Amino acid sequence: MQHALMYHGGFETNFSNLAPGARTFRGSDGSERVLSDWPDEVDGLRVGYMEKPGKRFVAVRVMDDDSDVVLGHELLIDPTRHLGLGKRFSAEPTTFSDDTARYLLDDIMAKNPDQIVELQAIRERMPWGRCKGQ
Repeated sequence: MQHALMYHGGFETNFSNLAPGARTFRGSDGSERVLSDWPDEVDGLRVGYMEKPGKRFVAVRVMDDDSDVVLGHELLIDPTRHLGLGKRFSAEPTTFSDDTARYLLDDIMAKNPDQIVELQAIRERMPWGRCKGQ
């Protein structure tokens, strides 16, 4: 299964207007930008991220084929833990593996306990997210 992160603009400009189903964001020049389509090979977790001052990137949205959750509390993305070896932020969606997706979603869930039901439902739809015995 492939998972990916996609840029959703600057945090200060865009987070307050972010909603499930969003397809655009405001660029630093004030123009409206259309979010790219997810790559065809991305069939798992989809995470939208925004940039904060100082080149700090935060996860703000979690999606799969059935759900689209805007996070109440953004998660600072740790490139080593949340991108995987040799991966970096890019204008194109950054794909990553199951292990990395698990770490990222677990950390997002820990930061957003008030959204645990929605996030747990996404996790359970991942092959690695199901409880043993199911």
